[in-house]
Amino acid sequence: MRRLNRKKTLNLVKELDAFPKVPDSYVETSASGGTVSLIAFTTMALLTIMEFSVYQDTWMKYEYEVDKDFSSKLRINIDITVAMKCQYVGADVLDLAETMVASADGLVYEPAIFDLSPQQKEWQRMLQLIQSRLQEEHSLQDVIFKSAFKSVSTALPPREDDVSRSPDACRIHGHLYVNKVAGNFHITVGKAIPHPRGHAHLAALVNHDSYNFSHRIDHLSFGELVPAIINPLDGTEKIAVDHNQMFQYFITVVPTKLHTYKISADTHQFSVTERERIINHAAGSHGVSGIFMKYDLSSLMVTVTEEHMPFWQFFVRLCGIVGGIFSTTGMLHGIGKFIVEIICCRFRLGSYKPVNSVPFEDGHTDNHLPLLENNTH
Repeated sequence: MRRLNRKKTLNLVKELDAFPKVPDSYVETSASGGTVSLIAFTTMALLTIMEFSVYQDTWMKYEYEVDKDFSSKLRINIDITVAMKCQYVGADVLDLAETMVASADGLVYEPAIFDLSPQQKEWQRMLQLIQSRLQEEHSLQDVIFKSAFKSVSTALPPREDDVSRSPDACRIHGHLYVNKVAGNFHITVGKAIPHPRGHAHLAALVNHDSYNFSHRIDHLSFGELVPAIINPLDGTEKIAVDHNQMFQYFITVVPTKLHTYKISADTHQFSVTERERIINHAAGSHGVSGIFMKYDLSSLMVTVTEEHMPFWQFFVRLCGIVGGIFSTTGMLHGIGKFIVEIICCRFRLGSYKPVNSVPFEDGHTDNHLPLLENNTH
């Protein structure tokens, strides 16, 4: 009895088989079927390789939310070379919220040579080329995010030529912390001195003919310093055509959280608008000679996350490729074979010509072929 129930169960399972097996003696192969199968297998192999390359690749996901952190400090990383001696220039930050000068003690004034060496000029040329490509193709920014901490540093390389020349410029580099409100970082003539209503620069002791605010921005960034990240003003060089010239940079800073498979950093992206003009009070162009970087913070925060295709999605896509090609090529082969059979059948019918009919005495015709006569006696 138990054996009978087991046999019924096996028969029921066999009835549910969705993949019945056809004996080899009932399978007919053809040259056209082999050709289509070869094309199908080749296509599947190519698409599988392409899908695997997509599975290995990653992409950056951008999410936006309101930045609610206004209590922390904002770090500004600076590396600027001005074509004036260090004793003639001063750099500080004016906090617009508190109307006071933020501490700039984190900056170092280092005498330097303004002209670049051949190796440094090549570095600057490559950096400016990358900047121009970034303005045309914004998707390259994703590649830069992925390469953070993996490629070489973008800092200006040291001089390789003779450094016996006397310094004619001042390199101001370092970092400082300010409140997360709009502010104005500037480099102008004279050292900054405290003032009850703001701040002032001791510029009366500097000869007007020595004013030269030609400058080169080797690096300017906000937030945590991340190597290999290229910022919009890196590699910028401006040459002053007049002693009384003002250079202005209007910067909008966007807080950015960067999460990749290599790093996690709280940095900031920014966009910049540049303007320069000659100070001429007689012509109505008022102001102070110098370099002014007015920055403002965006209320939105961007979270950039590197994502990867999960394995289950890759497996489902791979099954879809294999099954889809099998089904499509089978249908196309069947349709093509059907069309060929119709064309060949019509061709055969058109090539068949009936023999002349033989009339009978009662008016009927005989369309049958005549029998062969036996000539043998």
